[in-house]
Amino acid sequence: MIALTMTACSGSESDDGAGGTAAGGSGTVRLAINPWIGYEASAAVVAYLLEHQLGYKIELKESGEADSWKGFEDGTVDVVIENWSHPELKKEYIEEKKVAISAGQTGNKGVLGWYVPEWMVQRYPDITDYRNLPKYKDLFKTDKSGDLGQLLAGDRSYVTNDEALVKNLALPYRVVYSGSEEALIKAAQEATEKKTPLLMYLYEPQWVFSQLKLVKVNLPPYAIGCDADPKKVACDYPPYLLDKIVSTKFAREGGKAYELVKNFSWTNDDQNAVAYDMAVNKMSAEDAAKKWVEANKIVWQDWIPA
Repeated sequence: MIALTMTACSGSESDDGAGGTAAGGSGTVRLAINPWIGYEASAAVVAYLLEHQLGYKIELKESGEADSWKGFEDGTVDVVIENWSHPELKKEYIEEKKVAISAGQTGNKGVLGWYVPEWMVQRYPDITDYRNLPKYKDLFKTDKSGDLGQLLAGDRSYVTNDEALVKNLALPYRVVYSGSEEALIKAAQEATEKKTPLLMYLYEPQWVFSQLKLVKVNLPPYAIGCDADPKKVACDYPPYLLDKIVSTKFAREGGKAYELVKNFSWTNDDQNAVAYDMAVNKMSAEDAAKKWVEANKIVWQDWIPA
């Protein structure tokens, strides 16, 4: 994981929180940081603007997706800047506990799925049909998958359907966790460069698609309700319109900070540009955000509240 380096990260609640004094730009905004570079790119730009345009202090809290939502209840998180659906979390924290609300869409269009390097499709044209994966299982065997083919996943904290899909589609594969987004991307780069077989879970927006040619595997088409029971899922992932989640206290008392978060909306290309600078050009989160902000005032000027 490539960590944001704007300000010191703190998980504790303090007296100058956004809920208390943020309306004048003198408060602190507690921003959750989830472990993938696209999220961090969005957080970097929002944090940069909150700090440099509106005068807020920023606290960054690194955690997994589900754990971030706990911060809405205990006061350690004001904002989750990129949420991938999670109806179960919305039910618990928005509908039942009423400690969070949606602050609108980010503008990003999310895609989840299984991918193989383009060279594999050229060599095995039918490999992108999931029904043909059993005959190719030996290609994907590794020390970690044993006699089964390997499906490489990312961080264990990512919420995915992969294990259920493998089981319910009767595929002779084992889900193996790489441990991080960085390891997942490195595997894709090596598989492309060395032409080694790789079947992997990946997602868009993702800067690596501008560097590598990867092809999505066709799983059974998604239909509304086909993923209602996580244990019985046997269909592809749905398309996602990503949104922002904030604490109800932040929405009520966050002032201009909340208005900026609510107004924030950009494209996959915008996010990928910042993420690429962080991951490939090794820029700090603040420097990558600054570069994008300086080049894209026409995009973000309408986010800034009057």
